Amino acid sequence: MITSMAALPPGPLTGSEEGHTMDSHQKLLTALIAASTALGAIIILAILCCWIYSRKYHNIIPQCTDAERRVGLTPFLGKFSSLQMVCKKESLASFMDYKMLEKATSNFRDSNILGEGGFGRVYKAKLENNTPAAVKKLNCVGQDAEREFENEVDLLSKIQHPNIISILGYSVEAEMGFIVYELMENGSLETQLHGPSRGSALTWFIRMKIALDIARGLEYLHEHCKPQVIHRDLKSSNILLDSNFNAKLSDFGLAIADGTQSKNNMKLSGTLGYVAPEYILDGKLTDKSDVYAFGVVLLELLLGRKAVEKLAPAQCQSIITWAMPQLTDRSKLPNILDPVIKDTMDLKQLYQVAAIAVLCVQPEPSYRPLITDVLHSLIPLVPVELGGMLKVAANVPPKDQIQD
Repeated sequence: MITSMAALPPGPLTGSEEGHTMDSHQKLLTALIAASTALGAIIILAILCCWIYSRKYHNIIPQCTDAERRVGLTPFLGKFSSLQMVCKKESLASFMDYKMLEKATSNFRDSNILGEGGFGRVYKAKLENNTPAAVKKLNCVGQDAEREFENEVDLLSKIQHPNIISILGYSVEAEMGFIVYELMENGSLETQLHGPSRGSALTWFIRMKIALDIARGLEYLHEHCKPQVIHRDLKSSNILLDSNFNAKLSDFGLAIADGTQSKNNMKLSGTLGYVAPEYILDGKLTDKSDVYAFGVVLLELLLGRKAVEKLAPAQCQSIITWAMPQLTDRSKLPNILDPVIKDTMDLKQLYQVAAIAVLCVQPEPSYRPLITDVLHSLIPLVPVELGGMLKVAANVPPKDQIQD
């Protein structure tokens, strides 16, 4: 059609030529409209196909949007139907078959018990891929116990940090909950300090490394988790040590993600000796509550004493009450140290660590430092090879042995 139009001679058109040209225009317009309609139909059909495809596969591959990050686990959890997890691609834990855990712990044999507390027992296990692990068995009778189990699985499934315990999986059976963690070969800091060895494996620098590790774990919770996480039960028994004495925070049953619940309506919980005074008196909970507990643990590392010691059947004394008058007296401080580390450190470093501990356990929260400030104060006191910035000279005799 285009070729026949181009062949027409220039000049005025006659009547027959004009009719022929108008007819050609109409045919061209009709053809263009038909082509456009067909193209539009193809586009609409393609969009419809894409929509059907996305709808069809939406339930197979869940999308981790902010509004749809959690996936219910009702088919697996029985009575724990409220437990929810983040999307699988973000989750660090998986549901494990109870029978597999029985096999991994030799049917929860007593010889595999690693520890025991108010929550239940922890068993040594070897998973099917020969991965060593620890299995915490919790009696989840009651709303509080159930809530703590759910809370710990939920939080640890989202958190990954070198100084926070790694969760490998979880399971439920009847009214028992099971949480599977990485194995920490050297147990808890409490056992190392106050158990049979009485801290003999913990040198001054190892203790400083442990303190730095704890501070790093807390800083991650306070400064890098969104929303902020407050541990709420930091204590030496909840600090676990691996084969190289790397310290990791554990037991997040009482932890809260700030903003997920009203702190004013929370049940008062914690451990005597580690709970900040404002939390006991007014129920006021902030990140400074964790800083207070950190200060108590730091005193345990320095003095080798428990957070609370029984003096008589009905009388106890806290490490803070006992130590505070002597911590600020440089002449008395070296005499109250744990005998294992006495005379093994530079006194200047000792005074700095004692000053940090004193600040952390101040009764007034606003006087306590942020855990970030504590972290930066400890880094220069820990040798480079242990994760700090201190360069320790090898084979250098003490100053009093150096002759001119």
